[in-house]
Amino acid sequence: MDLSTIIGILTGFGFLIAGYMLEGGSVGSLGGLSAAMIVFGGTAGAVLVSFPLSDLKNLPKWIKLAFTSQSFGTAEAYETLVRFAEKARREGLLSLEQELETVTDRFTHQGLQLVIDGTDPEITKEILESNIAVLEKRHKVGISVFEAAGGYSPTMGIIGTVMGLVMVLGNLTDPESLSHSIAAAFIATLYGVASANLLWLPIASKLKMKDKAEVAAMEMVLDGIISIQAGENPSILKEKLKTHIGSMLLKGEKGQEGTASPSNAAFSESR
Repeated sequence: MDLSTIIGILTGFGFLIAGYMLEGGSVGSLGGLSAAMIVFGGTAGAVLVSFPLSDLKNLPKWIKLAFTSQSFGTAEAYETLVRFAEKARREGLLSLEQELETVTDRFTHQGLQLVIDGTDPEITKEILESNIAVLEKRHKVGISVFEAAGGYSPTMGIIGTVMGLVMVLGNLTDPESLSHSIAAAFIATLYGVASANLLWLPIASKLKMKDKAEVAAMEMVLDGIISIQAGENPSILKEKLKTHIGSMLLKGEKGQEGTASPSNAAFSESR
């Protein structure tokens, strides 16, 4: 599980409710079925209009990704590339075919296969960069869905509040219940703003971070494969790969502990 996502959501909602209660509010007064239906149902409808069903079918995967930890195989990729570089240096590029089946990551396997086949270095680089670009475009769809939800949700909250106030102003015969009705009307705005800033937009940000982590891992593999094809000294290759790893650490993009490789990560299951 991705504890930062879970702890963050619980902390955010927890402090909002605690602060409300410190001012004398009651948790029960924050409930509102009609407000929830307007905000969450309206947001869902707006998102459905904005994106095709072929994209939205991946929604469960995106939600799962935001709440689970992934590893992008940085350590495994480093060891594989160094081992293949040393073998290529000793025995030539064609010798790599003997161990190619041991490479389980599809992206790394494809790149090494292109090298073994004698593909022109520029074409090899173009093919691998194209794969990375396609992956980024697919990631952006999931990010855009949650960003859209974060934009629609507050507006739906305002719509719900306006609808509630219309009902209040249309029935002023009972002054005693007027304040309660007005307070209930504003629950929709609360739901819309809170869900946008504590759920939808933070999840979009988390997906962006994981997208950067996976792309960074793939770029490291790309650089390593090009270096192997160029016949660079394994020591130089190690330094290049360490630079990539250091950059990922500085940006906070290193994956969690595990054995998954870049193309096996949850965010790219359909790759």
